[in-house]
Amino acid sequence: MTELLPLNPDELLSTTRAVRKRLDLERPVDLSVVREALDIAMQAPTGSNSQGWHWIVLTDPDKRRAVAELYKKSFDTYAAARPETSDETMIRVSASSRHLADHMAEVPVLVLGAIHAGKSLPEGNQAPLWGSLLPAAWSLQLALRARGLGSTWTTLHLTYEQETADLLGIPSNVRQGVLLPVAYTKGTDFQPGPRRDNDATIHINGW
Repeated sequence: MTELLPLNPDELLSTTRAVRKRLDLERPVDLSVVREALDIAMQAPTGSNSQGWHWIVLTDPDKRRAVAELYKKSFDTYAAARPETSDETMIRVSASSRHLADHMAEVPVLVLGAIHAGKSLPEGNQAPLWGSLLPAAWSLQLALRARGLGSTWTTLHLTYEQETADLLGIPSNVRQGVLLPVAYTKGTDFQPGPRRDNDATIHINGW
């Protein structure tokens, strides 16, 4: 088993950040480490214990490059539509997002989380479907962080979900929910991020 970082549960949960500029693009990632993290991730809850998730792990440079090109195409459209801002935090986030889009193809491993959805996505409330995939994807990020690897939650490639599916041979009854670029991090000293005051978001016994 891979040696784990000395993090208590609260530290692990609060310091698993979106890592973009601090991904180590030069250090290889052994597939066995990703598999180990996925074994942990798949202990996450899933509706009716259906376990309909699928994990497409990309290590092939050509396939990573092709997915990265679709991601970059979507990111460029997204970035061009965003209004200018003077908020320093958002400026930093935008810069790091641009960095990731420019270097996605160089990230050693890309993991796509997907789920068996039947012939089509359900109409109306889709929480039961995505609630059976996304907790496991977050658990994967936590398990990777515990092993010294970083990731960031991305969905922009879903603009080109069908093109991605065609590229990777994903069946039509399996829908993608998240793309996680995965690499070792440059340092492991991540800190909790700023969040809104609890009083503005917690509602006791009603809104």
